Amino acid sequence: MTTDRGRAADAERAAAVPRDERAAAVEVRPVAGHIGAEVTGVDLAGDLDEAVVAAIRTAVLRWKVVFFRGQRLDHAGHVALARRFGEPVVLPRRGKASPPDFPEIETTADRLELGGRFGMEHDEWLRRRRHTLLRGWHCDHGARVDPPAATILRAETVPPYGGDTTWSNLAAAYAGLSAPVREFADRLRAEHRLGVGYQPRPGDDAYVRHLLDRQTASEHPLVRVHPETGERVLYVNGYYVEQITGLSRPESAAVLRMLLEQATRPEYTVRFRWEPGSVAFWDNRATIHLAPGDTAHVDHPRIMHRVMLAGDVPVGVDGRPSTPLVGTAPGRW
Repeated sequence: MTTDRGRAADAERAAAVPRDERAAAVEVRPVAGHIGAEVTGVDLAGDLDEAVVAAIRTAVLRWKVVFFRGQRLDHAGHVALARRFGEPVVLPRRGKASPPDFPEIETTADRLELGGRFGMEHDEWLRRRRHTLLRGWHCDHGARVDPPAATILRAETVPPYGGDTTWSNLAAAYAGLSAPVREFADRLRAEHRLGVGYQPRPGDDAYVRHLLDRQTASEHPLVRVHPETGERVLYVNGYYVEQITGLSRPESAAVLRMLLEQATRPEYTVRFRWEPGSVAFWDNRATIHLAPGDTAHVDHPRIMHRVMLAGDVPVGVDGRPSTPLVGTAPGRW
């Protein structure tokens, strides 16, 4: 952790550099054709001026996810960074590994969070929640009527191999559809529901009871208009989407599979290799991501900390906003 004296010294050194020079020192280097860029020349724990904040915001909107390496953020610095870009979400329930003094931070330590909960170990969780190639792809809290606008995730401890995260650009995926399919998708809406696709255990299943007690569902446009860029975004994912409104079950399943395969085509994705001190900052409105599934057998911890920024209610091409179905309301977590 960075000490108060160290942070003060960093801030003093940064203040000695003229503001325009600090902004000019920021370099955004794309790492894939449609999504992802590494940002250098920024100390996220320092006193970021408005020009640097604007440069990072522009990079996130353009490249959908940006990466920083070698950062020295502690919990306080992580929250302070998030506040420069929006209002951090405070979750009413967090995992036991999350820091009690920082309610904005959720710590995801896979073995601590999943192992032993509801009678299942980590590998069984993965089997029951990701039983198809497309199931694991998701945006954060997509069943809410107002999913987070962005997520800032930092790595504390990572395994020496494995544990990569992959993101996909949903605006590029939409643009890559043929014109007739785009026009068809523009008119559709879909139900997003917590727990979709989970395969229950035989007999009594404690996790199913947990889902029923905390059910969350919304109807979102299948194509949303990004509130800042105006881009049309193919708003699908494999983790929350239950049913396309107005289509039969077979029709809905076929259309969703086609659109999910489009959304996760390799050319629209980027994969990031984590290191301690790495930070990823992504637009949760225009991306889906796939958390790693290759570390259950690796005897090394993977501890990550995330802060999410409050988002707005998605709006479709026709101007209609998303509607809550159960367990969710704008701004109420």
